[in-house]
Amino acid sequence: MEGPFVTRRQELGAASARSLLLTVLGEFVLPGGRPVWTASLIELLADLDVAEKAARQAIMRTADSGWIAASRIGRETRWSLTAAGTRLLREGTERIYGFAAGDRSWDGRWLVLTVGVPENNRALRQRLRTQLGWAGLGCLDAGTWVTPRVDREQEARRVLDELGLRAGSWSFVATAGAVGDERTLARTAWDLDAIERRYEDFLDLVGRRRPRTDRQALVAQVRLVQEWRRFPLLDPGLPRELLPPRWSGNRAAEVFRERHAGWAPRAQRAWEELTEGR
Repeated sequence: MEGPFVTRRQELGAASARSLLLTVLGEFVLPGGRPVWTASLIELLADLDVAEKAARQAIMRTADSGWIAASRIGRETRWSLTAAGTRLLREGTERIYGFAAGDRSWDGRWLVLTVGVPENNRALRQRLRTQLGWAGLGCLDAGTWVTPRVDREQEARRVLDELGLRAGSWSFVATAGAVGDERTLARTAWDLDAIERRYEDFLDLVGRRRPRTDRQALVAQVRLVQEWRRFPLLDPGLPRELLPPRWSGNRAAEVFRERHAGWAPRAQRAWEELTEGR
């Protein structure tokens, strides 16, 4: 018997309680620097369709990771970001908003990485694919990786060191020659059609949201950031010279910026009402 079918839209819209909690902390607790009550977090997460038990578990797991710390006032508990949590969320925020910043200039150079992995070590090959993919590199074949972002070399080297693959690997910085087309190379290294479908799903989801109240704007803002934060991991951030014409990612980034700026004042008012009334 086959398992349930999950559409791309359902996958894009689904979010774990802990991931939603981190989005809330990054959007509203990090900028203000003030602690937040447990009850406030649980109430907002309930609006985001997270059950109370799951919300409490997400809070405790985030605390166990060392990202938030508790202080008790009477029978109530409030939470503050730790130094580690502040650093984590600041880095994530910079990546999220930096990714939505617009066009990326390119000097025409490529970072090329060749890596030797034993053919029979499938687990290691998968870890390499995942971690280099997160670093923004695309795979041309089993042992060759590329990116037009040559500043990713240090991150790629860190991955190779962690996986014990530095020996027998080489990196090169070069420009393309007269043979072949660079857009074709980009399509070989990355599944741009699949990435574009994810952007179209994002546009469809966001386009249907019309928050009427401040509280609805707060919920919409959290969901907006939650859905956008996936793209720095999915999309290698290629320069326009390597992208297909009318790339949906450009429109998606524009919509993200517009919606975020438009909803922010009402979302902030609702957050202050939620947290300061306790």
